[in-house]
Amino acid sequence: MKETVVYTRKRVPTWDHDFIDLDFSFVGSKTLVVLIHGLEGSSQSNYILAASNTFHKEGIDSVAFNLRSCSGEDNLLLQTYHSGKTDDVHFIVAHILKNYSYENIVLAGYSLGGNLTLKYMGEFAKTQSSKIKCAIAVSVPIDLASSSEAMSSYKNKIYMEAFLKTLRLKVLEKAHKFPEFKIDKNKLFKAKAFSDFDALYTAPVFGFSGAEDYWKKASSKPYLKSIETPTLLITSEDDPFLAAACYPVKEAKASKNFYLEITKYGGHVGFISSFQAHQNSWLENRMLNFIKQNVS
Repeated sequence: MKETVVYTRKRVPTWDHDFIDLDFSFVGSKTLVVLIHGLEGSSQSNYILAASNTFHKEGIDSVAFNLRSCSGEDNLLLQTYHSGKTDDVHFIVAHILKNYSYENIVLAGYSLGGNLTLKYMGEFAKTQSSKIKCAIAVSVPIDLASSSEAMSSYKNKIYMEAFLKTLRLKVLEKAHKFPEFKIDKNKLFKAKAFSDFDALYTAPVFGFSGAEDYWKKASSKPYLKSIETPTLLITSEDDPFLAAACYPVKEAKASKNFYLEITKYGGHVGFISSFQAHQNSWLENRMLNFIKQNVS
């Protein structure tokens, strides 16, 4: 049975005449965990619901940050979101700091949302609020080029098609709303990998010269060495979406603030520890322990 959370939705107008929907789970805490979902996820993704419920039971507020176009309502611009769009993370953190009285803020991102979290923690390390006490990232493709290649393998064909199905529909809707956006629909329908999709939509719409340029600039791996606040990356050896370059062992050993935890099993944002759904809380408990270690 799917978990449920009673959310309070707050729509935040953005600087570029768009909006971002935040789904809060309030319990009256001094601490807020900002949850950032993965590719084509939302506040209704199972892993977000599980985390929200865990924190709620522990007396900790959380907010599910729905990336643009992922809240159940299409956003207003041609641009949606991508793996490295940390300006949105920075904007939402600033919004929370200005409009709420939390003493402690924790960022927690999954997969694509984890890449955003890690990149933000390194990219904005020098200007971050001291209220950000720690960050957690789960199952992250920190090196997008190698991860995109791994996703293109035959074993991931079903996953890839599922992602591309929803992405194609979104882009077709955008092309209808923005007729000046000329996309080769034939190529879009024939897209078999992220390299195809990113070359057709992500790169041109967000101003990258191509898919490879996007992957290089959006990957969080180069930013890990700049992290100055306790940050934990939880990942598993058997994640089918990740290549060897996505396991930053050297970076973790060289850093005082970036921690890497690799489990033998866990798949991609799975970490299933029991056949009983209500007992599958290893990941959430590990996150909770890290938060308690860093939030006094």
